[in-house]
Amino acid sequence: MLSHERIWAAIDLLAERNALTASGLARKAGLDPTTFNRSKRVASDGRLRWPSTESIAKVLEATGEQFDVFVQLLSESADPFDRPFRQVPLIGFAQAGRGGFFDDGGFPAGPGWDEVVFPQPAGAEGVYALEVAGDSMLPLYRHGDIIVVSPTAPCRVGDRIVLRTTAGEMMAKVLSQREAGAVDLASLNAEHPPRRIAADEIDFIARIIWASQ
Repeated sequence: MLSHERIWAAIDLLAERNALTASGLARKAGLDPTTFNRSKRVASDGRLRWPSTESIAKVLEATGEQFDVFVQLLSESADPFDRPFRQVPLIGFAQAGRGGFFDDGGFPAGPGWDEVVFPQPAGAEGVYALEVAGDSMLPLYRHGDIIVVSPTAPCRVGDRIVLRTTAGEMMAKVLSQREAGAVDLASLNAEHPPRRIAADEIDFIARIIWASQ
C-alpha cells in the first residue's frame, strides 16, 4: 500500500543512491531546490503534500534510473528501521559558520537545517551533515560532496575533523597535534598552509565519520 511516508522515503533513498541530498536531487532534475525539502511535505494547515508524478518522472530521467528501481525503493522504505539508513540534519559548510546553527556543545540547533539520508547504522548522538562548497578541501572532498560529522566521537591525531572558531570560521582539516593550549591542523589541500589554533579560540571540534564520495 502506498503512503505519504513511503513515497517521500523512496525519494530520499533515490537521492542517497545517487550521492545527492534531497535538494541536490531537485536541482539535478531542474526543479526548485526546495521541492523535496521536509518542510514542504506537510502544509502549514497540516495537510499532507505529495510529490507530483511529473517531479518523480523528472528525477528518474535526470538520474537515469528506471521506474522499477523507484518501485523497489518504495518497498525498501516500508520499514525505515529495517534498513541501514538514518536521516541527519544537513546544512551548507559556509552557512554553518554563521551564528544560530549550533548549541554550546557543537550540536545542531535552531532552524535552517535540511535533512539527508545517512547510509550507516545509527551511531553517536548529534550526528549532522555538511555540504562542501568550493575547492579548498580538494582532493579529498569536492564541491557538492556531503560529509557527516559526529560531535561526540573521539578525535585522535590523524583524524579528519571539522573545527569552528569562536569567530565563526568553519574549517575541515586533519588533526596533527593536540596540546592543552592549542591544536595543530594539517590542510586537506596542499595549497593551503597548516594552521595552529589556540584552545581559547576554538568553539568546537567534531570528527568527520563519513563522506558521500
